[in-house]
Amino acid sequence: MIESLLLSTTRISTFDNNILLTNATGFFFKNAGRLFLVTSRHVVIDEANDHHPNRLEIEIHTDRGNLAQSTGFSILLYENGRSVWRDAADTAGSIDVAAVELDQRALPEGAHFHAFDVEQLLKPEAHIEIGADALVVGFPLGFHDTLHHLPVVRHAIVASTIGLRFQGNGYFLTDARTHRGSSGSPVVARIAGDRPSGD
Repeated sequence: MIESLLLSTTRISTFDNNILLTNATGFFFKNAGRLFLVTSRHVVIDEANDHHPNRLEIEIHTDRGNLAQSTGFSILLYENGRSVWRDAADTAGSIDVAAVELDQRALPEGAHFHAFDVEQLLKPEAHIEIGADALVVGFPLGFHDTLHHLPVVRHAIVASTIGLRFQGNGYFLTDARTHRGSSGSPVVARIAGDRPSGD
């Protein structure tokens, strides 16, 4: 039996038309029946590094009984000259998160994945101490199970106080061995008494 956490995460390739630019990670998120691919904003655009892909390609399993079966699914990043992703800001400015809504009717037949939902987000009253264990699920340097098209999981710890903006910015720190390709990975923590998010 495959842990659903592994099926919540997908490998992203960024393209300028047919030219491969970079590899990254994304995860599926459902809200009110709508499906999104969530990744880091710098995966879809990074002005400082002149990174301007016009489409993404993700890998989707197509056979629940045989994870060796998958297909690529292309996502255009612009429509009529306007970006299709959503990004966000808080009082400290923009945050490095982007979400692209996926047309569920266009997904390949037999698409098999798991999506996080709002019930698995950290609640405002939840408390995670610094030093707490976390998991980073993704495709560091593109490394993954190439036969079954599954990510790898790396251990991390929470390295700064959650809820207190690190240096005034809209994020907290984790300490983990991550590499290029991990951008957009979900960071998953176990809350006392809960199952890990994604199960």
